[in-house]
Amino acid sequence: QVQVVESGGGLVQAGGSLRLSCAASGNIFSINAMGWYRQAPGKQREWVAQITSGGSTNYKDSMKGRFTISRDNAKNTVYLQMNDLKPEDTAVYYCAAHSSCSGYACIYWGQGTQVTVSS
Repeated sequence: QVQVVESGGGLVQAGGSLRLSCAASGNIFSINAMGWYRQAPGKQREWVAQITSGGSTNYKDSMKGRFTISRDNAKNTVYLQMNDLKPEDTAVYYCAAHSSCSGYACIYWGQGTQVTVSS
């Protein structure tokens, strides 16, 4: 089992920045990658960015250049630095741990953190 807890959301004006944190605990050695997702009101959850256990990063095209995913292995924490935020970035942001569960892929989700960008 892996537990993930997000923090760092809040209200920010357009053009501002926020840094989200995601702390993982439990069977962290089973984690293959950590990802950030978001869900805006009335929309489906969408993938934002990912960082693998080897440190490789990937981003949704629309986030490239504005969002940066990073990690602190000593703290078992992954970050999402979000710059030049836009009102359309308003959503609940979720962290997920992509793990191996008895040979199968499994995903552990956090509870989400609200990000609101005002115009």
